Amino acid sequence: MNEPALVIIKPDGMSKGLVGGVLSKFAETSLRLVAMRTAQASRALAKEHYAHLRDKPFFNQIVSYLAGEYHQLKQLIAIVYYGRNAIRQCRQVAGVTNPEAAGPHTIRGAYGRITTDGLFENVVHVSSTPQEACREIKLWFSPEDIMVPLYPTRNIMVGGHKRKIWA
Repeated sequence: MNEPALVIIKPDGMSKGLVGGVLSKFAETSLRLVAMRTAQASRALAKEHYAHLRDKPFFNQIVSYLAGEYHQLKQLIAIVYYGRNAIRQCRQVAGVTNPEAAGPHTIRGAYGRITTDGLFENVVHVSSTPQEACREIKLWFSPEDIMVPLYPTRNIMVGGHKRKIWA
C-alpha cells in the first residue's frame, strides 16, 4: 500500500553536517521524495509535533531539542517520502530511537549519540503510524507543498487567489 511518511532531519543532524549522509541512506529505498523544506521549529510547533508525548517526563527536553535549543543551528529539514510501506521503510533506515541500540548501518546507529544528561540525539524523526504521519505532515506542510495528493483539501480565496488548505 502506498503511504506517506514524514522524516525530519533534526537540528543535531544539521549542526553536524549529516544531511548528505542521511539523504543518501533514504535514497537507497524505493520511495519517492514528494516534499522537502528547511524550517525552524518554534517551541509551540515542537510541542504540537510531540503532543502525543506530553505526559512523558522527557517532554520538555525533546521540545527543546526539536526547537534547536541544544545546537548552534536551530534549523531542520522536513521531508515527505511516499511509496509502498513508506513508514516501515523509513523506520528501518532510521533505526530504533535509542542510538546505542540501533544497528550500525542505520542513521541513528551510525550518527546518533546519547548525551551525558540522557538526551537521545538520534538525528532523525520518522512517523510511526499512518495516523501520526497524517497529523505531522499537516503540521509541517501545506497541500501545495506536496507533489502528490495525500489528504482531502478544500479551496479558499486569499487576496483574490485560490489556495488549497487541508480539509
